Amino acid sequence: MANILICDDEKDIVNALKIYLSDPEYTLFEAENGQKAVDIITEHDIHLVLLDIMMPVMDGITALNRIRQYSNVPIILLTAKSEDADKILGLNVGADDYITKPFNPLEVTARVRSQLRRYLHLGAGVAQPDSFTVGGIELNDRTKQVLVDGEEISLTPKEYDILKLLIAHPGKVYSPKEIYSIIWKEKPFGSDNTVAVHVRHLREKIEINPAEPRYIKVVFGQGYKMEGDRTL
Repeated sequence: MANILICDDEKDIVNALKIYLSDPEYTLFEAENGQKAVDIITEHDIHLVLLDIMMPVMDGITALNRIRQYSNVPIILLTAKSEDADKILGLNVGADDYITKPFNPLEVTARVRSQLRRYLHLGAGVAQPDSFTVGGIELNDRTKQVLVDGEEISLTPKEYDILKLLIAHPGKVYSPKEIYSIIWKEKPFGSDNTVAVHVRHLREKIEINPAEPRYIKVVFGQGYKMEGDRTL
C-alpha cells in the first residue's frame, strides 16, 4: 500500500489524477497549495508527491525546498510547457521527475510506479544511518542513547527529536516553525516560544556553557542549526 499526495490548485486536474491513479494499492491525499502539502507530509507517511509548480499561498518550488529539508520522498513535478525554467530549477533542487500538462494517463501511471518501485522496493526510502556524531555529541537512534563527551545524558522525547533533526543535518538552518511542524507534526501556530523553550533545555544538557553554545547555534532571524562536521 502506497500513500500518494496530489498537490494542485486546479480541482479538475486533481480529479483527473485521482481517476488515473484509482488503484486499491494507493491511498490518495489532496492539497490545494504548497503549504498544505508540507503540512500533510509532516502529519502522514507519504510515499510519493505529485506537485504543481504554480500555486497560491506557497508555490511548488518553495514547497519542494521545504520538503527536502527532512524527507527524500519521491516528488514528481506537474508542469506546463511554458514552465521550462521552473522545471529545471525544480530538478536541480531535488525533484525526481516531471510530467507535462496535459497529461497522458499511461505516462502518469508509469512514472508513478517507477518512482514508487525505486523508493519502496529498492531501498531509497530507508537508507538512513542510525548513529550520528558531531564534536563530542553521539546519538544512536537504534538504542536512543545520547552521549556528550562519553557521558550518557537523559533527554525528553521532544528534546531527543530536535537533537536528532539538527545533528543529522549539521549546518542546515531550521526555523522554529519548521522544527515545530517536523517534530510536533502540527500546524506551527505559536510555535516559536515552544521550540525556544525546548532548545534552551536541550542546550542545558549538551553544552558546557549554555549561554555560549558550541553546538546549537542561533542564526539571527532565521532559526537554529547544529555547528560542526558530522561523522558516521
